[in-house]
Amino acid sequence: MEGTLTKDALIEMIRDKVGYPVKEAKEILEIILEEIKLKLEEGKEVKISGFGKWTVKEKRSRPGRNPHTGDRIEISARRVVTFHPSDKLRDSVNRSFENEAP
Repeated sequence: MEGTLTKDALIEMIRDKVGYPVKEAKEILEIILEEIKLKLEEGKEVKISGFGKWTVKEKRSRPGRNPHTGDRIEISARRVVTFHPSDKLRDSVNRSFENEAP
């Protein structure tokens, strides 16, 4: 397995596959990522057919412990982003995993 897929690698893929200059490929990717981010900040769902769905969940505050000291602490309320792959993506990943198994 090769390394992590990065933003620069995605820009290169857009450049290579579509033929856009690096500057335009970067702008396209930045626009897409910014729109996804803005929708999630608004608490909206982002769904890409055949890939998956990102949702924002509210987490209530709750008691916890500092793992270093054992002291009780209050974990503050926050929002978290979750990703649920589509059935198509999940099947594709599992199929490729099965083909790699010895």
